[in-house]
Parts: sequence; C-alpha cells; structure tokens
Amino acid sequence: MSAPTTTPRSVASPLRTTPLALLGAGRAHTLMYRNFLSARTHPMVFFGGFFEPVLYLFSLGVGLGALAPDIALGDGTTVSYVQFVAPAMLASSAMNGAVTEATFNIFFKLKFGKLYDAMLATPMTPMDVAVGEIGWSQARGAAYSAGFLVIMLAMGLTSGWTWPLALLATALIGLAFGAVGMAATTFMTSWKDFDLVQLVILPMFLFSGTLYPLSVYPGWLQVVARLSPLYHGTVLVRGLVLGQVTWSMLGNVAVLVVMAAVGLVVARRRLSTLLLT
Repeated sequence: MSAPTTTPRSVASPLRTTPLALLGAGRAHTLMYRNFLSARTHPMVFFGGFFEPVLYLFSLGVGLGALAPDIALGDGTTVSYVQFVAPAMLASSAMNGAVTEATFNIFFKLKFGKLYDAMLATPMTPMDVAVGEIGWSQARGAAYSAGFLVIMLAMGLTSGWTWPLALLATALIGLAFGAVGMAATTFMTSWKDFDLVQLVILPMFLFSGTLYPLSVYPGWLQVVARLSPLYHGTVLVRGLVLGQVTWSMLGNVAVLVVMAAVGLVVARRRLSTLLLT
C-alpha cells in the first residue's frame, strides 16, 4: 500500500507585511545580503571612506579649531569650532558613504559586471534592485556615521539627550543621497562622467554650512547654500548632536524624504528602461 500523500501547506512569507513589500520590493533584502557577503571579503574597501571625515575633524576641528573663535548658534549659545564642525563631518560621512556605493559600485555592476541582467532573470524586479542597492548604500553611510559618532562621544563633542537620534538622521541622509546617486548613475555612460559627481559633491561639502556658519557668506551664497541637501542634513545632525532641537528641523527632514522618494522613483524607472527593453 502506498503511503498517503499530503499537500504541503503554504507558509506566508513575513516579507509580505514589511515596508519593502509595500514598496513592491519584497526581495530587496536578498540583494542587500549579497552585498554584505561581498563587502565582508574586502572590509578595508568598505570602511575606507570612514577615515576621510576623521582626518578632516582632527585637521580642521582640532588643529584649526585652536585658533578659531567660538561659533554662535541660533539661540544665542556658543560652541567651540570643533563642536561646530564635528556634526557636519558626521553628516558628510553619511553622504560620502552612500554616494560612493551608489555611483562607482553600481556603475560597474550595471555596465560591466552585468549583475542586474542576471538578477532580473529571477523573480526579482527592478524595484527590488533599486531598493536593495539604495538600502545597501544607506547601510554603508550609516556604518561610517556610527564609527564617527563613537569618536565624537570619546572626544566629548555631544551634549543634551538627543545625540543618539543623530544616527537616525544620518541614515536618512544616506538614504536620500544613495537614492539620488543611483538615479544619476543610470544616466552615466563612461567613467569620465564621475568627474561630474565630484563637481557636485565638493562644492556642496564646502558651502553647506559645514566648515563655517552661513552668516560669514554673502547674502546670495546663503540662499544657494540653503538649497543644498547637505545643508539640511548638516542642520539636522548638528541640532541633534548639540541638543538644539527646533520645529524647523521638520522641514530639513521633509527635504531629505522628498529627495529619497524622487531618487527611488527615477532609479526604478531607469532600471526598467535599461534592463527590460
């Protein structure tokens, strides 16, 4: 007598109820895990970008900071120059980590490695790819930020009780810049196009209230600086690190959220155009 056959019961995937599934990217975690395994074999490549903001902090914040006067904040309180610069370096580290991952690495996978062509032969969708890569870019920026925040704590550069929230702010910065970085990468055709990335990132770093308060800039440059997404990230992180929380910071959050949403939509559409047509 043959053994009775039973039909295996279907098990609902928990990803159906996660935010990734709601975005139509329930398999994005697979790509993020693949990137984690790849980074684990080359840890110095992953963490190499962590040292740049640390060197900026010690050279500008500690070295030049000994000669610079205290900086007045919006509420009338003053902080040392190193306290003023450190949160900006924290925001910049999140930006640099996300942009590096979302531009150079994704361009190689897209144009030379042909990794995404193979992925889309599986049940993965362009939205899975976009969310997975942007999420990994955010994770890389957050890793840089977490290490930098530990250094700030060791140097006594935080105050108040809101400084742990700065790590969430850097995650939002990484998400915004990672999304826009990936969207921009889909339009690139050669390595020469990366000169344009630096042409945007470097002035943004120098003129977003990172190294000097906006009050020292001419009026027209203050207006330009306020349009910079890094300015909004810097203001958000600085307020949280120094315990200077205001309602206006919700506007900074809104700018970064909109930036992330636009970048994600453009990246998904461009991937669909490039890989499915």
